[in-house]
Amino acid sequence: MFDDDELAEIRAAREEWEAETRDPFLDRHGERTDRFATVSNLEVDRLYTPEDVADLDYDEDLGFPGEPPYTRGVYPTMYRGRTWTMRQFAGFGTAEETNERFHYLVEEGQTGLSTAFDMPTLMGLDSDDDMALGEVGKEGVAVDTLRDMEILFDGIDLGEISTSFTINPSAPVIYAMYVALADEQGVPRDEIRGTLQNDMMKEFIAQKEWVIPPEPSLDLVTDTVEFAVEETPKFHPISISGYHIREAGSTAVQELAFTLADGFAYVEDAVERGLDVDAFAPILSFFFNSHNSFFEEVAKFRAARRIWARRMDEWYDAELDESRRLKFHTQTAGQSLTAQQPLNNVVRTTVQAMAAVVGGTQSLHTNSYDEAHALPGEEAVRVALRTQQILAEESGVGDIVDPLGGSFAVEALTDEVEQQALAYIEEIREMGDGSVRDGVLEGIQQGFFHREIQDASYEYQTRVEEGDEVVVGVNEYEVDEDTSPDILHVDEEQAREVQLDRLEQVRAERDDDAVDEALRALHAAIEADENTMPYIVDAVKEYATMGEIMAVFQRQYGSYRETVGLAGD
Repeated sequence: MFDDDELAEIRAAREEWEAETRDPFLDRHGERTDRFATVSNLEVDRLYTPEDVADLDYDEDLGFPGEPPYTRGVYPTMYRGRTWTMRQFAGFGTAEETNERFHYLVEEGQTGLSTAFDMPTLMGLDSDDDMALGEVGKEGVAVDTLRDMEILFDGIDLGEISTSFTINPSAPVIYAMYVALADEQGVPRDEIRGTLQNDMMKEFIAQKEWVIPPEPSLDLVTDTVEFAVEETPKFHPISISGYHIREAGSTAVQELAFTLADGFAYVEDAVERGLDVDAFAPILSFFFNSHNSFFEEVAKFRAARRIWARRMDEWYDAELDESRRLKFHTQTAGQSLTAQQPLNNVVRTTVQAMAAVVGGTQSLHTNSYDEAHALPGEEAVRVALRTQQILAEESGVGDIVDPLGGSFAVEALTDEVEQQALAYIEEIREMGDGSVRDGVLEGIQQGFFHREIQDASYEYQTRVEEGDEVVVGVNEYEVDEDTSPDILHVDEEQAREVQLDRLEQVRAERDDDAVDEALRALHAAIEADENTMPYIVDAVKEYATMGEIMAVFQRQYGSYRETVGLAGD
């Protein structure tokens, strides 16, 4: 954007400033530390000038909002048209309790639902399974059958609300239940809106919730993509999730690189299945973390859009603009929340939410200040939602599209994050001999991702313990008094009792022959290598349980825990 003569003049002026203004000031006052870096330990310079973006091509690298490479945003007017979707995560205890929280959030102004499930549901277990003991309703809502889903969404029109489901190994069953519930309500399948997390590659990389091995898990994800294209074209069958990679301790660059690699892996698997990239790519979505280093996070989001747009074009011949638009949900960094002085978390969350908005997110969850202690209480949830509403209605941060676009610092950081992320992606691609999908699977097998994240996590924690990274209220500015908030208590015994009673009643009332027939048909579909989603929908409509359905897959493919020698852990 600057010619050589202009850059030479700027360079000379900078050198003069350094000698005459900066250096004498530094001699007298110094700086707070010898080195400044982001949370990810990406070094940041004192000052950025046009020299740092000398190679920037405005048309190729920035362009305009709503046009490739989407660096400046996926829509021309962004939040001037409508604000991002405010989608607070909610779920605990029984379906009745979570339904009450859903209605509360909608009444308080939330514009989309986001569902948290308990561990047995996440792992494809029924509430009466021996392994579910002590976990029913504890960290999310318990869902065993379609009956629970009916109660969970009682009074909520699926044709009017968009719902996100944070669930992975058993995601196809929850998706099938949502489709079945829409059928019950008379809502056309092609009208239901929402997002299924359903990102199994991320599970093997970071979060470690799995039921069957990686390759059949990938097949099942692609089943949901194929089904969504045909049946629920407004529903996102995958939310390709960097959030949990970051929560496991990765850097921002690793989060971006590993997430995009997973995304390319899903694209390649669907294309190999025979799907047209322009048929399914528009309904893929992403999920990122927003951490404390404001400018690094903004740069990460902008780089993500640019990488996705270019590679979808160059590698996969995507022709539609919608196929090259990376749209994403953001959640503020749970890892950054502290049990000490929890009200400080309100400020952290606000900074992180601003980074997500300035970075161009499509929807946002803001963490509650009490989440380092327990599931969020109503007051904390309301403050978290109000944080978004104040940003949207009072701050003006959404009034300008890509307000930091053109900043020398932000553009330089965007380029640096992009280059480092692409280096990782190429390394993964090489592991797969030119296939990102095979590279991801090989990286999982070799422990590549685990080692990279582990090293980054260790390095960060070392900096915290040595005082190089300040965590307010933890290793600096500590207080002696107890600052613990009032926290939400889930009556685990009551939740389990209610759930077991309902499960027993469903089993007593359903047609067992119809259930058996549906499960046999599902097994036959797996063996015949058919898409399993229609058969899962049939099974849930007969009130087959979560555990019964997932057991069919385990009998076919075995348990991944047994495969990697973790049985009995």
